[in-house]
Amino acid sequence: MRAPWHDRSGAVSPLKAATLAALCLPALLVVLDVAGERYDVRPIVAFQRDTGLWTLRLLVITLAVTPLRQILRMPQLVPLRRLIGVGTFCYACLHLGAYLALKGFDPAIVAGELRQFVPLPLGLTVFAILSALAATSSDAMVRRLGGRRWQRLHRAVYAAIAVAILHAVLEMKLLIDQPAMIAGLLVWLMGYRLVLWRRGVERARAVPTLLLLTLGAAALTMLGEAAYLQWRTHGSALLVLEADFTFVTGVRPGWYVLAAGLALTAAGLAAARRRRDAAGDAPAAGAVPAVGARPASGVE
Repeated sequence: MRAPWHDRSGAVSPLKAATLAALCLPALLVVLDVAGERYDVRPIVAFQRDTGLWTLRLLVITLAVTPLRQILRMPQLVPLRRLIGVGTFCYACLHLGAYLALKGFDPAIVAGELRQFVPLPLGLTVFAILSALAATSSDAMVRRLGGRRWQRLHRAVYAAIAVAILHAVLEMKLLIDQPAMIAGLLVWLMGYRLVLWRRGVERARAVPTLLLLTLGAAALTMLGEAAYLQWRTHGSALLVLEADFTFVTGVRPGWYVLAAGLALTAAGLAAARRRRDAAGDAPAAGAVPAVGARPASGVE
């Protein structure tokens, strides 16, 4: 069995090593914050909340690997999806462990909350899906299940993140900035996948497509957040939308979705230009220099 920082040849992969370090960093920061008593709630409550949010963030990053690979023309990102996916499961384990610790590891209390507290069965559903995906993430399981069956199973990650967002929204009630932003990013990713499936990779990563996806996802994030808060508080959705554009409550989730989409579009445009420039500079296969032309090095 290879170490997670090794590539298929057994050599150390700097990209995988850096990704592994990045995956460990949030857990370290959460532990340091808890140890330093920097929260206004019980440390175990803060630990549970933060590990849950990182599970959600890493889920959307896992889904973003394929679009990033295609838009940025970076095939070396392919092996990172499995690594990030397993890291996501580890954060889910920490989140569930913190919840059980809060309940004193008492099965009776947990069983009672399963019947009365809607977010709990949703969270356990997400954990069950992630457990199945983590258990089948090895090359051996791909061979055992067969590529087609393995792919069908791992498409369950879309259900996992949708249920996880609902779990977080119900758990956090009104403080839904993070779940709303992640929901907006999921809308973008699902839109990209739909275009990819229907029209192919070139149309999916075209600048007009990326811009339309970005504007649509940002708008839906703002509208969805406003509709939810109106339903939850019986207030006015227009006041929430006004806050989006006056910034009286800070930068709202829709703007983060817009910024992420525009940044990826710009990065994709730069990657496409680099590829065109490299193709233009490369000599055609079998090309013969013109008679009398000076060598490229300038040496006669």
